[in-house]
Formats: sequence, structure tokens, C-alpha cells
Amino acid sequence: MSSKKDGGAYGAASSDTSFRKTWDRAEYAQRAADHDAKTKEEGKARYEAALAGKKYVRRASTPPDARETEARKSRLDVGSMVGKTQLVPAGSAVGKRGRGAGFYCENCDLTFKDNLQYVEHLNSKQHLVNTGQTGEVRRATVEEVRDRLAWLKRKRDEEKRDEVVDLGQRLEVAKEKEDREREEKRRKRNEKRRKTKDGMGVPQVEVENDGIIC
Repeated sequence: MSSKKDGGAYGAASSDTSFRKTWDRAEYAQRAADHDAKTKEEGKARYEAALAGKKYVRRASTPPDARETEARKSRLDVGSMVGKTQLVPAGSAVGKRGRGAGFYCENCDLTFKDNLQYVEHLNSKQHLVNTGQTGEVRRATVEEVRDRLAWLKRKRDEEKRDEVVDLGQRLEVAKEKEDREREEKRRKRNEKRRKTKDGMGVPQVEVENDGIIC
């Protein structure tokens, strides 16, 4: 038989409150502090929105690996399916949900019947969130703006130089281009000549009217 000194069936000391769950006071104190800070920040945002005459909308939490929204680097191909027949299994799509006949978005599993709805969906918050974007655009720096303006200026100057309306200017541009090509050929010929032993270059034999019956 167990003695009264043991106090428990397994030999451990017991009390009338040993069955209660214990809590980490430091952890819950930190949680309370974080909650208070978040509440104060939200209250400040509500106050600033009220002063500006706007309605405060609580933002959803952003994933830590979400990237900033960027412009599309390629054009949307909305004309490749014109005039083509597409086989779709029966019952594969219910409304817009699922893959059906039309423009299908794999990230959101939605199908749209026309390209306008498809483009609007690509710019929507739902699609941006499903593709891992925050929906916010990064603010460009002063150096990036200057580089962009310089690139646009160079591009405009090149287009103006190519688009010549006057016939005299066209002839002048064509002559300059021909002179540059002739100078490039002369430079390559001189380099090839310097590579030979005597510096005379590789002799080229040309036959007049070669292969032509006169």
C-alpha cells in the first residue's frame, strides 16, 4: 500500500490544483503588448482617415514572400484563339469556375468568355494576390526616372532620324549609311591584310563575266 507521504498514485507530490493547466506569462504578456500596439496603430489610421474625409478600410495581412506589382513585360495574346475550335469536357466548368471555352486563368481557375473580362481580371486584386503580388507599386527613385527619360529621348531621336520626309535628306542619310558600310569593309580588309606574312593580303582572283554567256 502507498503511504500518505507520497500523495499520488505515481509517487509524485500532488495538490488540489495540480490538474490545472499552466500558462507562459511572458508569452502572453508579449501577445497583449502586440495587440495593444496594433490597436493603437489602427486607431491612428482611423483618425487620419476621418480627418481626410475618407473611409477607413482594414487591410488584409500581406504574406512575407509577396512581391511588389510590376507592369507586364509582354503583350497579351488574345488573338491566337480566333477562328479555332476548342474541345472542352462536359461539366468541366460551372459558370466561370473551372477550365472551359474561352480565356482561362490557371492561377485563379477561372474562365472568361471575352478578352475585356480577362484583362480586367488580370488587373484585379484577386489575381494579384493569387500570383503572389501585393498590389502596391514601388516608388521609383530619382536616378531611375532620369535614366528612363534619357532612354525615351534617345529612342525619340532615333525614330526622328529614321523617319525622314524630304527626298534630299533621305539621299543624304542613305549616303552616310553607305559611307559607313564602305569604311567598315575597308577596315576589315586592312585587318585581314595585316594578318598575312608579307602584309600583301590574300590575293583574290576575279574573272570577268564569270559564269555568264554573252
